[in-house]
Amino acid sequence: MSVVSMLLIAITILFLIGNLYYFFTSKSYKQSYFCPTLFYKLFFVLVGITFGFAFLYYFLSFHEPVLLINDPTGEIAEQTFLDFLYFSGVTMLSIGYGDLVPVGSARFFSIIQASLGLLLPAAYFMKGFSVAAQSEETS
Repeated sequence: MSVVSMLLIAITILFLIGNLYYFFTSKSYKQSYFCPTLFYKLFFVLVGITFGFAFLYYFLSFHEPVLLINDPTGEIAEQTFLDFLYFSGVTMLSIGYGDLVPVGSARFFSIIQASLGLLLPAAYFMKGFSVAAQSEETS
C-alpha cells in the first residue's frame, strides 16, 4: 500500500472519529435524549451477539456447509471464522449484501439474528424516550 493511500485512510478515520466525538459531545440542544449508558450497553450487546452468532455459524460448519457464494456456481464459501464474523455483522446490521447466502440450519439462525438486529436498536430508542419522558415528569 502506498504512503499516500495510507495517509488518506488515516485522515478518513480521524474525520470519522471527529464526527462521532462532535455528535456525542455537542451541547447545542436544551435537552438531550441521548443516554451514554444505554448507548454503550446497546453497542456491547450488539457486538457480543454478532460474535456469538459468528461462533454459532463456525460450529455449525463442522457438521454441514453454512454459507454459499451467491453466484451461478453456488460454491461453498470459505469456512473461516472471519468469513462467519463478516456474515454475522452484515446480518446483524440488516445490510445483507447478498454475496454470501446461508444454507441449512444457518438460515433459521440468520433470521433470528436479523430480527435481533432490528429489534434491539428499536428497544434502545424506546427506552431512551421513556427515560427522557420520566425525567421531564419529575422536573
